[in-house]
Amino acid sequence: MTDVFSGSFTQQEPLLEEAIEAALAVLRHGRLHRYNVVPGELGETALLEQEFAAQMGAKYCLAVSSGGYALATALRAVGVQPGDPVLTNAFTLAPVPGSIASVGGRAIFVGVTEELTIDLDDLEGKLDQARVLMLSHMRGHLCDMDRLMQMCDAAGVIVIEDCAHTMGAAWRGQLSGRQGAIGCYSCQTYKHVNSGEGGLLVTDDEELAAKATMLSGSYMLYERHLAAPGPDVFERIKYTTPNVSGRMDNLRAAILRPQLRDLDRQVERWNERYREIEAGLRGTPGLTIVERPEEESYVGSSIQFLLLDWVPERIAEVISRCAARGVELKWFGGAEPTGFTSRYDSWRYFDSERMPESDRVLAGVMDMRVPLTFSREDCRLIARIIRAEVSAVYQS
Repeated sequence: MTDVFSGSFTQQEPLLEEAIEAALAVLRHGRLHRYNVVPGELGETALLEQEFAAQMGAKYCLAVSSGGYALATALRAVGVQPGDPVLTNAFTLAPVPGSIASVGGRAIFVGVTEELTIDLDDLEGKLDQARVLMLSHMRGHLCDMDRLMQMCDAAGVIVIEDCAHTMGAAWRGQLSGRQGAIGCYSCQTYKHVNSGEGGLLVTDDEELAAKATMLSGSYMLYERHLAAPGPDVFERIKYTTPNVSGRMDNLRAAILRPQLRDLDRQVERWNERYREIEAGLRGTPGLTIVERPEEESYVGSSIQFLLLDWVPERIAEVISRCAARGVELKWFGGAEPTGFTSRYDSWRYFDSERMPESDRVLAGVMDMRVPLTFSREDCRLIARIIRAEVSAVYQS
C-alpha cells in the first residue's frame, strides 16, 4: 500500500493561552496604538522592544509593522539614497530586493553556493561597488560570518542582516542579527513567532536606532520607548529624519511577548523535526543534502535539498508525484515564479548579469516547510515519500 500524508503544510499551532489572554486584555482596554497609554502604563510594544533587546543582547530595539518595513527602515537609517548601489543575495525572497527598490536603491546581486549561502568569493570581488550589504540568511542558512564581517569591515561596507529565517539561530554562539550594524526580523505567520505581520529591528548604534524610531513614526514621543537612545540623540536627528509610518501596535506586541519567551523551546522542536526529515533523505539517489556547518546553530523551520543538474521536466515530475501523496514541495529554481519569487532574474526592475554557477544551484533548489503541527512520525513519513518519488524519477 502506498503511504499518503494528510497533514497541512500551512497550518500553524494555536497561540499560547498566555498570548490569547494578553491580546484580550488589550482589546478590553482598547489602547491598540503603541503611544496610546494611560499614566504609569508602559505599553505592550515598548515592553516587547525592551524584552527582545535583552534577549538578543542588543542595546536598542524597534518594533514595526513587518519584516520588509524593518529592512527598508534599516536602509534609510544607514543613509541609502535613490540610485545608490546595495549588495544583496541572488537567492532570497522578494521583500529583500523590494526593500532596496522602495528606497530607490539599485541592487547588485551576489551569487549563491551549494550550501545556499551568499558566495563569499563573489562578494569579495564586488565589495568595491557599494557601501552597504543587505545580507539575507535565506531559508535559515548562515554563511561563514567571521569571514564575511572581516571582508566587509576591511572594505568599509555596512552590513544589514535579514534574519527573517534565523531568529534564534547563531554563528559560533553569536545570535543571528548581532554581527552586522542592524539585524531585522519578521513576525509574519510563517516565521518563528506569529503575529500575522510584524517586524523587529535591533542595533547597538544609537544614531541608527534614533533614526529608525523617527522613521517608524514616533511623532516626537520617543520618550515612551524603553529600548531606545536618550533624548539628546533624538535632538540631533529629529528635524532631518522623515516620518515613514510603520509602527507595531499593542495587540500584536501582546501576542508576541509570550512567544518570544518560548522561542528556545520552539527552536528545539523545529530542529527535532528537521533532523528526522534530513536523516530520512540522506543517501537518496540524485538528491543532494544541504550540509550545515558545525559553527552554525540553525532553526529548522524549513528544509531544502538540491536536485542538481536535473532537467526541469524531471523536477516537475518529482513535485507532481510528491503532491499526489500529500507532500508539498516548492521549486525555488523554477524559471517562472509561482506564488513567490526567490531568484535574481525574477526581479526585472533591476538590471542584472547572468551568473552561471549560481544559476546551476538555483535550478535545483527544492524547499519544504516544517510546521510544528507535524509529529516526528509525520516527518519520517514525509521523508519516505520524498525519497521514494525522487528515487523513482531518478532511476527511470
